[in-house]
Amino acid sequence: MTDHAQASRGPLLCCLLLLLLSSPQRATSMYLDDDDDGSFSGGGGPRQRSLSGVVLNSNSSNGTGAGAAFCRLLSLQILDLSNNRLSGELPDCWWNLQALQFMDLSNNSFSGEIPAAKASHNCSLESVHLAGNGFTGVFPPVLEGCNSLATLDIGNNRFFGAIPPWIGAGVPSLRILSLRSNNFTGQIPQELSRLSQLQLLDMANNSLTGSIPVAFGKLASMRDPKIVSTPGSLDGSNYQDRIDIIWKGQELIFQRTIQLLTGIDLSGNSLSQCIPEELTKLEGLRFLNLSRNRLSCGIPTDIGSLKNLEFLDLSSNELAGAIPQSISILSSLSIFNISNNHLSGKIPTGSQMQTLTDPLSYYNNSGLCGFPIAPCANTSLASEETKGEENQDQWLYYCVIAGIVFGFWLWFGVLFTMETWRSAVLLFVDGMQCNIMKKVSHIDQFLSEGNSDQYL
Repeated sequence: MTDHAQASRGPLLCCLLLLLLSSPQRATSMYLDDDDDGSFSGGGGPRQRSLSGVVLNSNSSNGTGAGAAFCRLLSLQILDLSNNRLSGELPDCWWNLQALQFMDLSNNSFSGEIPAAKASHNCSLESVHLAGNGFTGVFPPVLEGCNSLATLDIGNNRFFGAIPPWIGAGVPSLRILSLRSNNFTGQIPQELSRLSQLQLLDMANNSLTGSIPVAFGKLASMRDPKIVSTPGSLDGSNYQDRIDIIWKGQELIFQRTIQLLTGIDLSGNSLSQCIPEELTKLEGLRFLNLSRNRLSCGIPTDIGSLKNLEFLDLSSNELAGAIPQSISILSSLSIFNISNNHLSGKIPTGSQMQTLTDPLSYYNNSGLCGFPIAPCANTSLASEETKGEENQDQWLYYCVIAGIVFGFWLWFGVLFTMETWRSAVLLFVDGMQCNIMKKVSHIDQFLSEGNSDQYL
């Protein structure tokens, strides 16, 4: 049994040994101790516990052992085992590393649930990367109380269940939260709006339902990107934090410019109801992806308030109505997709809209017309002009009627309030009446004389 276990760790130990021998800096700070069953130890003794960093990424190492060996490195601050072929479950003792700040296990073949921590666990983590593995279970409860945790990336795993509301208070320093491509269900908790430093929220490709929380309009760092603190090195080292996201349709890694990254990606879920108008208050957003959901109503009228927006994808929803004219003032917008909806009307024109020339961005909206798709029909334009003329005529009629009514009451108002004018008008009317009566009497006398002559 012992021989078989050592044989299974052989490839891992050989690769790590070659790596250490080829790197003078790592060889002087860390070595493998065969007496410790393939575990890592620090230079200077078989039980060295003062090692501050282990970086063994992108080495194609594989194996299932040596995980528990890290538990003795009580001073370990940086642990980077990303982009290897490591497998197995995480040992429970990993959470005993009280000094650990940066942990990157992404893009391996780890599996199982994230182990729970002891009640006395003091979380010092600032950055956790578990993406690209086979982890299962609910959202890791061990992260509750990690007050310094700024980056959490657990995407591309098999986590399931609801997103716990305690994230809003239990992890208050979060700047980056990536839960993409898991099996999370239920509604998006409104408590996430309490994360005042949150600048990136990625929940794409899950099974989330319900509506987009209106409270997202209160996300402070997205409303005012100036208050986003610049992520620096970890505890004075040169090790920089990073995040892997889908940016304008491409998978990119942001590191030095991570402080400039501000956006929301809720695509590929089952979200419904309207897009909250409150989202237009997040003026710091650089990208907004709500595609492949069941969102209805229309595009928010004040979408033009997102003045820093570079990427907007609302495709494959059930949006209806016209495209707001305010979208034409988004001077930084370079990627725009509203295909597969029920939108109608003329596409807004403007300096920036003229640069969005891909007709596929407007595909499958039968009511849309204008550049860069089919021009609007003349009949529709004529009907619009006719409606405009009819509206003008109606306003003219209303003005004439209002003028007559106003003049009528003004005239009678003057007569009732000014005695001199009233007397003059009455005398004038009496004079006119007397003149008319005199003329009528003459005509009547003439007619009566003519009738009397017939009998002569």
